[in-house]
Amino acid sequence: MKQVAALELRSVDLQSSRNNKAHHTQEMGLRRLIVRRGQPFTLQLHFNRPFHCGTDHITFVAETGPAPTKLSGTRATFGLTQARQGNAWSASDFTIDSNSLFVSLFTPASAVIGPYTLKIDISQGQGYSMTHPVGTFILLFNPWSAEDDVYLPSEILLREYIMMDYGFVHKGHEQFITSWPWNYGQFEEDIIDICFEILNKSLYFLENPSKDYSQRNDVVYICRVVSAMINSNDDNGVLQGNWGEDYSRGVSPLEWNGSVAILRQWSARGGQPVKYGQCWVFAAVMCTVMRCLGVPTRVVSNFRSAHNVDGNLTIDTYYDRNAEMLSTQKRDKVWNFHVWNECWMIRKDLPPGFNGWQVLDPTPQQTSSGLFCCGPASVKAIREGEIHLPYDTPFVYAEVNADEVIWLFGDGQAQEILAHNTSSIGKKISTKLVGSDQRQDITSSYKYPEGSPEERSVFMKASRKMLGSRRASSPFLDLLGSEGFRDQPALLRLHLTRTPEWGQDLLLTLHAKRVPHRAHPRGPLRLEVRFCAQALLHKGGTRQPLWRQIVHLNLDFGEEIQWPLLLPYNNYRNKLTDEKLIRVSGIAEVEGTGRSILVLKDISLEPPHLSIEVSERAEVGKPLRVHITLTNTRTVALSHCTMVLEGSGLIHGQVSNDLGTLVAGHTIQIQLDLYPFKAGPRQLQVLISSNEVKEIKGYKDVFVAAARPS
Repeated sequence: MKQVAALELRSVDLQSSRNNKAHHTQEMGLRRLIVRRGQPFTLQLHFNRPFHCGTDHITFVAETGPAPTKLSGTRATFGLTQARQGNAWSASDFTIDSNSLFVSLFTPASAVIGPYTLKIDISQGQGYSMTHPVGTFILLFNPWSAEDDVYLPSEILLREYIMMDYGFVHKGHEQFITSWPWNYGQFEEDIIDICFEILNKSLYFLENPSKDYSQRNDVVYICRVVSAMINSNDDNGVLQGNWGEDYSRGVSPLEWNGSVAILRQWSARGGQPVKYGQCWVFAAVMCTVMRCLGVPTRVVSNFRSAHNVDGNLTIDTYYDRNAEMLSTQKRDKVWNFHVWNECWMIRKDLPPGFNGWQVLDPTPQQTSSGLFCCGPASVKAIREGEIHLPYDTPFVYAEVNADEVIWLFGDGQAQEILAHNTSSIGKKISTKLVGSDQRQDITSSYKYPEGSPEERSVFMKASRKMLGSRRASSPFLDLLGSEGFRDQPALLRLHLTRTPEWGQDLLLTLHAKRVPHRAHPRGPLRLEVRFCAQALLHKGGTRQPLWRQIVHLNLDFGEEIQWPLLLPYNNYRNKLTDEKLIRVSGIAEVEGTGRSILVLKDISLEPPHLSIEVSERAEVGKPLRVHITLTNTRTVALSHCTMVLEGSGLIHGQVSNDLGTLVAGHTIQIQLDLYPFKAGPRQLQVLISSNEVKEIKGYKDVFVAAARPS
């Protein structure tokens, strides 16, 4: 009987193009195999002779990590079978065509994510066995698979929270919310490799590589690792935070257009933290990493966000009699806004009912299990006050629900409560609206309507859990849950008379109205109102006063007075931070009563506006004409202007130009051609920065048509 030649592997076709399209990874490129767990993919193995089912035995071996073992889930061996074997590694549904074997490989929806090597062992009978390398592939989470913990059953939401590679970060102030364009760029070809590089530089990996890899099947674990690695407080994380004003050793957080440049710089410099980031930069970069790994993710902004370190659910702020906001040694602050992430997942570690969106916050604020990371905290748990559920739920609950207490301070002590605000924290919680450039308000997913019985009930439940035995020992806590604790004889409001633009005088009006009440005398009310303006810092503090004024008012019973106020440009010129925020505060002393009334107004100064126009049709490989126009409508020149353009699928990396000085009243026009290299919806981000104004931003949505056949 003629002996059959030993089966030998001659070549392999990983069918990357076909598989990547089926697994929604084609945007990452078609040259290498990138697949999602819980979904089959096909290979073609070409041998020296036809494969014989009865006598040829093939065993597949898939391995990931530094020391793969079956026990840790980083090594899988599986033979060739006719039908798939449930939710387990399998090779099945094979067909034989001459010397080729077409086979479908299936990875379980609970498999470890990461780069894998694939081999086959070929044996005939009991003896001869030979191992052949097949190739490598990258395995990602699969939100399209109902078996995966990140399953999101909506194609529209998947298009937004996985496939969309640009978006917006909402910044500014609750009354002046601005939408900042951001290039996530999660499908740029090297970003997937940088994402796994991030995991491999984490303290968990460095401490115990095998254990770390064995837990990479768990989305909760991956989220916590990434949350810790985006900041550099414990490790060689991606970004170094800087909330000062000196960015001379790096890039101002305001001058980033997207995540790609940050991630590439971090990788190219061997994991040295990139300088500098603040909350929106940390969150936007984490969004890039999580979407790239296959976890539905969005960026969320919380306006007037409490940073409640001592866990007492109140933030104390102090003013003196001249209406100056005082600095304090306490770390508790109300941030103008704070930005974090939400990731979508099933929480098998929690009781039923807490799946869905989970808060992850990569900004280093406080430690969690010894590292600077935060979350995942269930948004539903935050809404219901179930703050005992992991992870870091009390901290996030306080960010959106803490009470604000404003004190009048004098003679070395707090003298009077000026305001106790139960609804001033956690305002206009915002994210990008699905399929739109608009902002979506998602405050109602975090809390019941302010002042409603449900909201106060949840607050009392959470405060009992957070404060425990401390609650009984603090008389001030009797204020918690109480509605306004006293009536004021007059109502004061500050309004802007016109749009506040940087470089121009600011016009305000004080509205003072006598409040009719039987507890107040009916005669004229004499008020001395002391005003103070200070630069407002992002983390809630202020700089030294830049403007003061005193106003005397006589209010008759039922009377309303409007008093104009002028804050000249020269007073705030060179006194503001790059974010151009001013707090105007006033304290009115009511003559003969010893009582004080507080009035506050935060002002966000608008920068000059950019105009961006593009030619009507955009097509892959064809020039796309871009016109950018900036008019300096202010009274002062903008010096050392630089322009940076970015946009995944439109530009490889960035395009930078020095523009020189833009004189007051003059216009600068830039014209250039781009050559789009990816079809579909794209976004061009433009940043013009100067010494005087750091963030003049604009964007243009562009739909790029596929290249026409030649």
